[in-house]
Amino acid sequence: MTPSSEPSSSSSTSEPVIQQIVEPTAAPIVSEPLTETTFVATAGGTDDPPAPVKGIRRLLVWIAPANFAVFVLWGAIPGILLPQQVTLLNPSDKVANLALVSTIGAFAAMVAQPVAGQISDRTRARFGRRAPWMVLGALAGALSLVGLAFANSLWGIAIAWTLVQITFNFVQGPLSAIMPDRVPVARRGTFAALTGIGAMVGALGGQIVGSMFFNSLAAGYIVFAVFTLLVTLLFVAFNPDHPSTNITPEPFKFIDFVKTFWVNPIAYPDFFWAFIGRLFLYTGYFAVTGYQLYILTDYLHVKEPQEVIPLLGILSLAGVIIATLVSGPLSDKVGRRKPFVFASSVVTGLALVFPWLSPTLGSWMIMTVVAGLGFGMFQAVDTALMSQVLPSAKSFAKDLGVVNIAATLPQTLAPAVAGGIVLAFGYAGLFPVGIVLSILGAFAVWFIKSTR
Repeated sequence: MTPSSEPSSSSSTSEPVIQQIVEPTAAPIVSEPLTETTFVATAGGTDDPPAPVKGIRRLLVWIAPANFAVFVLWGAIPGILLPQQVTLLNPSDKVANLALVSTIGAFAAMVAQPVAGQISDRTRARFGRRAPWMVLGALAGALSLVGLAFANSLWGIAIAWTLVQITFNFVQGPLSAIMPDRVPVARRGTFAALTGIGAMVGALGGQIVGSMFFNSLAAGYIVFAVFTLLVTLLFVAFNPDHPSTNITPEPFKFIDFVKTFWVNPIAYPDFFWAFIGRLFLYTGYFAVTGYQLYILTDYLHVKEPQEVIPLLGILSLAGVIIATLVSGPLSDKVGRRKPFVFASSVVTGLALVFPWLSPTLGSWMIMTVVAGLGFGMFQAVDTALMSQVLPSAKSFAKDLGVVNIAATLPQTLAPAVAGGIVLAFGYAGLFPVGIVLSILGAFAVWFIKSTR
């Protein structure tokens, strides 16, 4: 028994020696700090980025106003000012003309945001990758809005609106990358909620404020131009980014960039299903709400829609704020995203049942509140979910730009498709299409595996 016990004793005494040799070499690897340069080179959507230069609290304060300033344009112009401008040109062809202008502009936006993201991802500047393009985009966008204010032909309106879409997507694209760039994963539900509040309050508030300029279109365009430019400049000034001068971008290949517009379901299945879920919900939602002004006048027979729209905006806003404030932080607390996104898509789809079965202003008001609850929940949580399925920090803005095609593509397709549905089946035909697409969007998120 003695010979067999000696190896055991020898082995036991040698273990501390081995630990002393191994541990000092392993420690530096574990404790190495993550810098902006190493984060961009190595990280993905589930990794925590370096802390913001001025801290996360200031960023939380400013992200809602920044999104409000951009989305107030998307609420006021395509929903109120642009349809009225098109109507004043030729009332008898307003549906077809609006479909033409909206489709051209939205197609430009669909391409512009990934391009803006690709450019900002590759930017090396002392002010970081996002700020330079946000400032330039806001300046060019303000000038484009002035051009739209004085456009007096259908093609003039189409060109000016297309420029507005392109330039302000150079603000929105880099802005959307702020969350994966600077916000830790554990805070993204709250950050996404604030982003969603800013976006939805902006979109709905845009309808309210836009209706005040229903009979003064040029003044409205100029006011929105100045406001969005000012808020964007303030956001950039008060929330500086880490310099990106030491980042080495990968060689640009045009073919590879074109391929990014195709979301490979095999290579990135979660990214694909998140894209599809958003695509379906947005298509169903905008197929109906994109024609709100004409639905009110021609389907619900409201004589003074500009007097009703502010009330509708307030009702929707109430639903959005309640849902966003509750669902974003709650998803952080329970550590789950998918159940919230699923529920939001179902609620939004079911909301469209009310005006379909009962074409009255009262039923449209009910739909507005219920859809506000659903869409507010979606905006709060889906943004956080999207940030966690991104492939690489090297291309956050570009990938989010591709993801946002799911938001802009419906605005490209919806006017043309919805216009065809209206011409063939009347406005009532829009609602079943919107319901089915929203429900399909809900089921798409269950196929995502990397987040709960």
